[in-house]
Amino acid sequence: MTLTPELRRGFLEKMALSRAFDDAMIALYWEGKVPIFAFGAGPLPGELHCSNGAEPIGAGVCGALSADDMITADHRPHHVAVCRGVDLDRMSAELLGKKAGLSQGKGGHMHIYDPAVNFASSGIIAEGMAPAAGMALARRLQKKPGVAVTFLGEGAANQGAFHEVMNMVGLWKLPVITVVQDNEWGVSTAKSESTAIERNSDRAAGYGMAGEYVDSNDPDDIYEAAARAVKRARDGLGGTILELKTARLAGHFMGDQQGYIPEQMKQADPIPLYRAKLIRDGVITEAQADAIQAAATERMAKAMQFAKDAPYPDASEAFDHVFAA
Repeated sequence: MTLTPELRRGFLEKMALSRAFDDAMIALYWEGKVPIFAFGAGPLPGELHCSNGAEPIGAGVCGALSADDMITADHRPHHVAVCRGVDLDRMSAELLGKKAGLSQGKGGHMHIYDPAVNFASSGIIAEGMAPAAGMALARRLQKKPGVAVTFLGEGAANQGAFHEVMNMVGLWKLPVITVVQDNEWGVSTAKSESTAIERNSDRAAGYGMAGEYVDSNDPDDIYEAAARAVKRARDGLGGTILELKTARLAGHFMGDQQGYIPEQMKQADPIPLYRAKLIRDGVITEAQADAIQAAATERMAKAMQFAKDAPYPDASEAFDHVFAA
């Protein structure tokens, strides 16, 4: 897979749109709230975990995938969802609890589901790993194309589900790519205080699969590593643990006091860095970069208007689509 100028422009477009989505949701989240009542009233209910800083992961990994591939993500899913092409209007409506949402407003921001692009996320730590392995196994048994990609944070690599699923993926050589997003913090606990080894990708050796670490929060580097992992999976060589260094530019959730986050991390914004790189490489001009940002802002404004105008579901529908009660 070639890293073309068109693909690289697309990375910046997706990253800009993802950031526009998060910025719009952050502004909306605080309406009707003050920090001490961070989970109170307002148009955006519940918690909110934003992807600011991790956008290159969504752009680079999703850029290496095809329509047949399947994705499961974690409680911080916006960058992956946007870059995968999840319906932006319906995703915005979902976060606002509206009937026009992807799950009719019942899932919220951590439980985004769009079968049109084979995307799902869950708020339970490492929960998406087993479904991803199951999807990969199902495609193999059905003799259908497609690899499965599961996204999680580096803290989730210490969950029992991680080891159980990785063992199964290694044993059966399933086409599963496990993307470990290393932002160095599990909520407010430093990775160095919670993980016995420096690189989660090194754990791949224990499961008989490939492991690769990318020490770069740049979509070009991430794309090339993801493309290698996808090729291995499609060639029948089994899974890959792909650990990607990234940044979390703010706290774990809205209302997090963020005192534990070092100032240099807050300044490690990958979007202006990648914009400058594309301009320096002659891929885009300053004017084109400005146009990309303007287009992202405009598209998100339309999505927000759609979500705000959409009606809420009727209370009588609360138990619809419930399998057991």
